[in-house]
Amino acid sequence: MLKKYIILILLFSQILFSQVKLLSWNVENLGSSKSEEEIAFIVKTIKDYDVVALQEIVAGDGGAQAVAKLADELNRKGSKWDYTISDPTSSSAYKTERYAFLWKTSKVKKVGEAWLEKKYHLEIDREPYYCTFDFNGKQFTIANFHAITKSRQPETEINYFKFLPAQYPTLNLLFVGDFNCPQSHTVFNPLKKMGYTCVFTKQKTSLKKECDENECLASEFDNIWYNTSKISISNAKVIHFYESFESLKEAREISDHIPITTEITIK
Repeated sequence: MLKKYIILILLFSQILFSQVKLLSWNVENLGSSKSEEEIAFIVKTIKDYDVVALQEIVAGDGGAQAVAKLADELNRKGSKWDYTISDPTSSSAYKTERYAFLWKTSKVKKVGEAWLEKKYHLEIDREPYYCTFDFNGKQFTIANFHAITKSRQPETEINYFKFLPAQYPTLNLLFVGDFNCPQSHTVFNPLKKMGYTCVFTKQKTSLKKECDENECLASEFDNIWYNTSKISISNAKVIHFYESFESLKEAREISDHIPITTEITIK
């Protein structure tokens, strides 16, 4: 009987350590405007994950410093973290921003340098930020993305994503972030035909300004797209962080989006 328990524990450990816990979050204007308490809250929310992709880092006014603060605070929580932050996106017609990745160095290793998309930077206002990670000898590359707002038709940008797998044929791509567009939109059909699917379906991720009969979420904007032939996912969930606050107004000082998470297994 004891032997059976040991085998079960070993099997569970293999399953547990064969997965990467991924979190994506539009942290809305992460920069000098975030207080120490707000930074601490963000750290508390993300600290149990292995790889964190953040969108909407302020291009100036303390954006890079805020990410450094997050990493510093995370390193005080018992695990060693590293991070990389993008240059400002190249948009001149819209709001330029930065992206960031943070990761536990005991879980994954960064491969090479992270980079902003070059080929389609004129067609995509806030071009994706890529970073490749190695997990137990298997690699995956996250394309971190924040689309233009719904009123400006983000599908005109997302339309170019169908070219990215062919542009990077050797990379195991995941498209992660705030698409400002629901997964049901036909613009995602080309990716679906290539074998990509989304982690979340009919899951709202942006916050309303006020809850309406306990409904506090507005739109299906944030998601994770992955190639089903190369990756499997489990334990997908969202974090209703706003429930920790007395009002949505207070919660929205942290962000107007909720984090999305999943565990990925590289095939």
